[in-house]
Amino acid sequence: MAIIPNGLMISEIVAQRLTMRVLHFYKTHLPDSWGGTQSFIHQLAHGTAQRGHIVDVLILSRELPPRPLTVANYTVHPASLSFEVASTGFSLSVFKKFAELANQADVIHYHFPWPFMDVVHFATRVTKPSLVTYHSDIIRQRHALKLYRPLKRRFLQSVNRIVATSPNYFATSEVLQRYQSKTSVIPIGIDRSVYPEPSDASLDRWRARVGGRFFLFVGMLRYYKGLHILLDAVSGTNLPVVIVGSGPVEQELRKHALRLSLSNVLFLGALPEEDKAALLALCFAVVFPSHLRSEAFGISLLEGAMFGKPMISSEIGTGTTFVNIGGETGLVVPPSDSDSLRQAMTYLVEHPDEAAQMGHRARRRYETLFTADIMVEKYLDLYGDMLAGS
Repeated sequence: MAIIPNGLMISEIVAQRLTMRVLHFYKTHLPDSWGGTQSFIHQLAHGTAQRGHIVDVLILSRELPPRPLTVANYTVHPASLSFEVASTGFSLSVFKKFAELANQADVIHYHFPWPFMDVVHFATRVTKPSLVTYHSDIIRQRHALKLYRPLKRRFLQSVNRIVATSPNYFATSEVLQRYQSKTSVIPIGIDRSVYPEPSDASLDRWRARVGGRFFLFVGMLRYYKGLHILLDAVSGTNLPVVIVGSGPVEQELRKHALRLSLSNVLFLGALPEEDKAALLALCFAVVFPSHLRSEAFGISLLEGAMFGKPMISSEIGTGTTFVNIGGETGLVVPPSDSDSLRQAMTYLVEHPDEAAQMGHRARRRYETLFTADIMVEKYLDLYGDMLAGS
């Protein structure tokens, strides 16, 4: 519970930022798995703990033992994953563990979407101040969504606050428009200091392997990333592309590249963080062809901006076009349009000075809007507002 000295008013507690205990609840987290949402939770949990607060992250896992473990400066609590249905994890043991951790917490921070989370929320009848970061609409499971919709609406109505990760997503989500009065926008931020500085040897090794003027994609290889569009775009060209990451559609993409006889595309699979940082430092530009709204933000774009790289992304009405401003920090093309993507890549190659200026502006935009410090401070302000309101 928050440490409240005698005689302090709630406003003073908020102003002085006394120690809070924050509980994050999501289906997976590192070291068990890694992705955009996990990266976001890590950056926020790490930054919150750095400021003297206590942070717990409750997850489900088949691999991790069901006991607390320390990640950076916060605690991860794995509960045993019992089974999965339609990519939704369920756990019989998590109800008791959530109730215990929630009773110790001052603020409960949920991460949407995850329907089982809603069930746990209501089953445990926890009444602590709560908020949800709304990472994405449910796009693919439309039939299941019809069954889930009543529970989803009740859950979003029950939490105190909702956070959208970009004004673009807030404006284009029919779901969020139902809850405008309690929805805030806090963009995702990342901290350069948690990324390793690549050694000269690492840079030289990768430069010898991939050259110095390649387009880079970094991320999980999922259906909505649009990488098949990227492969079609560079077919018949000499535009070099390096793809870092693994995922469910990796083999399908490799087969597609073989069918197209692409000698200018290199699949590297998942890499250690230092190697990823080296490739971000060396690349000419970051290409991010996600074509469906399942791509709600695009942390890989933020990484490109942080490293001062021009970016190419698609206009899908989400945070990708909040990070990458067409004509300013890079180029924005229509989704699922390989010809437009090819033209954009060719344009940057043929206009290197303009591409470099876009990269400089991307770096400045990152420093102004998307650092982890900015994000953490905004969430701490929101936590404080909620505690004052309670």
